[in-house]
Amino acid sequence: MKKAIVFLADGFEEIEALTPVDYLRRAGVEVTLAGISKTEITGSHGITVKTDAAATEALVSEKFDALIVPGGMPGSTNLAASAAVEKLLKDAESRGAVIAAICAAPVVVLAKAGLLKNRRYTCYPRMENDLAKFAGSGYKALTDGAVHLEERVVVDGNLVTARGPGVAEEFALTLVEKLAGKTARDNLHNGIVAR
Repeated sequence: MKKAIVFLADGFEEIEALTPVDYLRRAGVEVTLAGISKTEITGSHGITVKTDAAATEALVSEKFDALIVPGGMPGSTNLAASAAVEKLLKDAESRGAVIAAICAAPVVVLAKAGLLKNRRYTCYPRMENDLAKFAGSGYKALTDGAVHLEERVVVDGNLVTARGPGVAEEFALTLVEKLAGKTARDNLHNGIVAR
């Protein structure tokens, strides 16, 4: 069984986090919700979620097949401030695991970790202009060769990025296909009456 982890920090965008959790579990993927610093995390719209685990470096031993980073503010900045999340993402990249981020997270979290380097990606509209703000003074080295696209979902090898809350379903279905296959995606798409 494939395993995925979704990182949550206070201020996360609920639909971007919970849609992938729901869809992946429906497709038979084991999903762990990992909270930063506590087990009850409140999203940007006041919805509190109880997590399965704390996001610590100890999770590296789990070897997740996918690591998912929802957007939302200040959720993305809170995730970007976590050394454990950055270490887990870099370890996953070195193993070729799926790394997925939506909305602000590609710029705020992935760019800071150097995970957009030489990659095609998308993000919340105009966030691509804030790379220096979120990745810091070394942003040019961290994002060298990154190409921003205005597509709703962009897949570049093991990297999956998406634009924002209105794309959560497409993002989730793309992750289902990556982890459980096209048949599982098609069955889920039909079963939930997706558009």
